[in-house]
Amino acid sequence: MAGKSSAPAAQGRRYCAVRSVPPKPLPSTVGGARLALIQVLSSKWVNGTVLKYAFVGSAVVPMEDGSRSLLTWTMKPAQLAQCRKAFKVWTDRGIGIVFEEATDPAAAQVRIGFHSELGSWSYVGRDLLSAASDELTMNIGWDISVDIDTAVHEIGHTLGFPHEHQNPNAGIVWNEAAVYAALAAPPNRWSQEKTFYNIIRKISPDSVQGSAWDPNSVMHYPFEAGLIDKPEKYRTVALTPAGGLSARDVEWVKTFYPAPTKKAEPNLLSRLKSVDIDLKPGEQRDFVLRPKKTRDYTIRTFGESDTVIVLFEKTASGPVYVAGDDDSGEDRNAELKLRLIQGREYILRVRLYYSYEPGGFAVMYW
Repeated sequence: MAGKSSAPAAQGRRYCAVRSVPPKPLPSTVGGARLALIQVLSSKWVNGTVLKYAFVGSAVVPMEDGSRSLLTWTMKPAQLAQCRKAFKVWTDRGIGIVFEEATDPAAAQVRIGFHSELGSWSYVGRDLLSAASDELTMNIGWDISVDIDTAVHEIGHTLGFPHEHQNPNAGIVWNEAAVYAALAAPPNRWSQEKTFYNIIRKISPDSVQGSAWDPNSVMHYPFEAGLIDKPEKYRTVALTPAGGLSARDVEWVKTFYPAPTKKAEPNLLSRLKSVDIDLKPGEQRDFVLRPKKTRDYTIRTFGESDTVIVLFEKTASGPVYVAGDDDSGEDRNAELKLRLIQGREYILRVRLYYSYEPGGFAVMYW
């Protein structure tokens, strides 16, 4: 997200980057609606996930040349307070994802740093699970005391949302020479490769939400006049998002992460009893497991479907992640093999990407 600046030149703006993670390889036979649903859902968390974040004063940072460096920085209380407010901006919309601050970075999936020379960046959604446990997953590279949108934008990436200006439905035609020159200059100093990946590259149509472009999205950069050739008005007029979450941002975060409803406890999944599941793409169903013995178990889906399954242990402080598996695009079923403890309660969340027919899969543990 661009930092707010009084400088009129494009070079005065600072932009965030997303971490590039190789996409999951999919067979050439995976296409059409199946591919589209896998791509748009693969970065999203199962609803009900508790994402723990921690502010860290040092961490290993993967560098652009492929090396890994242990770096340190200063954490200012005002920066931390602004980040906490930014998490609240999202959760105040009543979504089904819970953010909790952790004092121990090892217990957090989201590790946030404030190195002033690394720029602002984040992993996108579940891509952050590819980071090692000692690595940074988000950096705030400039003072956000008067620019909370930078932190809101980075958290949007953590929720699985890409850059909106890379939406192929936007119809943006770039003045590429001007964009490369602007981003190569201070304060960004980006390489052409980094500029292409974060600005000029069009995201696959299958990986964006909906069919409309939202220039007011908090996930959209502002751009000075002259960087965009089409739509033609932006040759002479700056493209400046309104600020904060747009109506469409709120609509989509609630679509992927609907607020929990006050209803009955999730169904009990009994050992050796298969349960048929009838879901639409993107929907999920939760189950409770109460093992009667401490031993190794297998949890598995059955049928022709693409699913992700995630197991949490229910604790007094909330659900704690145990394990997960994603079979999307593969000729197999999602499966977990793990040890469950007698007397403890577990929550199994099953989310559907694609099914060849309604009610076309089931789940069981033994």
